[in-house]
Amino acid sequence: MGHHLAQLNIGRTLAPVDSDLLIGFTTMLDVVNDRAERSDGFVWRLQDDGIGNATSLRWPDDDTINVNMSTWTSVEALHAFVYGDREHRAVMRRRREWFEKLAIFQCLWWVPEGHRPTLLEAQERLTALEADGPTPYAFTFTTAFPAPDGPATDVRSFPDACPA
Repeated sequence: MGHHLAQLNIGRTLAPVDSDLLIGFTTMLDVVNDRAERSDGFVWRLQDDGIGNATSLRWPDDDTINVNMSTWTSVEALHAFVYGDREHRAVMRRRREWFEKLAIFQCLWWVPEGHRPTLLEAQERLTALEADGPTPYAFTFTTAFPAPDGPATDVRSFPDACPA
């Protein structure tokens, strides 16, 4: 059995999701989600069955945190979408208009093919990343580890191609 890359991205909004302040963000969600789903290497994304995105889902123990979680075939595929897709980059450039700056907001880890990570699992990985820094258990683009069933290669670094 192979592995897929799980990614978590969290953000604490500056206002409620349905507020006028976040209209620029919420109007782009369908576009960005559609582009992600059509990207090479995309496998799955967390979403509410009713609205098609994850804005109604809340982070465990903190309902002010919004979540984005998905799985991909590789670190390279996810990186290509995150930093290569024009619409996604436009949203990332504007994120300070909508979200507080968090010290750690993204976490990557490997899951068995077909596994759908839960919010509790993601919280555990993010907590480990905050406590221990990047490890094979939880890492970032800056320090990416190979899949458990992948070639035994060195830790790789993928540059952040979008300004903070």
